[in-house]
Amino acid sequence: MKRTLLAITAVVIAAGCTSMPPSTSSPSARATLAPTAGNRTSGTVTFEPRGDKIRVVAAVSGLAPGAHGFHIHEKGDCSAPDGTSAGGHFNPTGKPHGDPAHADHHGGDMPMLVADASGNAMLDTLLDTVTIGGGAADIVGRAVIVHKDADDFKTQPTGNSGARVACGVIARV
Repeated sequence: MKRTLLAITAVVIAAGCTSMPPSTSSPSARATLAPTAGNRTSGTVTFEPRGDKIRVVAAVSGLAPGAHGFHIHEKGDCSAPDGTSAGGHFNPTGKPHGDPAHADHHGGDMPMLVADASGNAMLDTLLDTVTIGGGAADIVGRAVIVHKDADDFKTQPTGNSGARVACGVIARV
């Protein structure tokens, strides 16, 4: 009898937990990418806390095959036809532009998107330079930009990654 009661209690507790709203202490964010004038690139980028890092998951289509610069930019404004209203790379620590695999780089520097022969790119990475929902490194209200060309991770301050082919504002979800 005790085992049955314990089993029923466990099922009730588990069912109640699945209907609980997400914790507000771990905010997530999302950007919907729209093409800039004359381009057809679109997609989604999600940002979720993973311990002291942020997991970035991107699904992008409409790209030329190959590598493309991918950055968080300082302003959450995609109103300019060419995406320049998003400003420069998000750089809360004042570091030079660089490869996110190395210590010195902008907070908004991310690994490149690499599109397949059909123009689709997927990225799943962790960033340790940004936050969601607070502090100087907060990305909410900023923009994500996909560039036409590969990022050389050297040229200052942009990585010589060319025109902006898609832009999306990062919003908390």
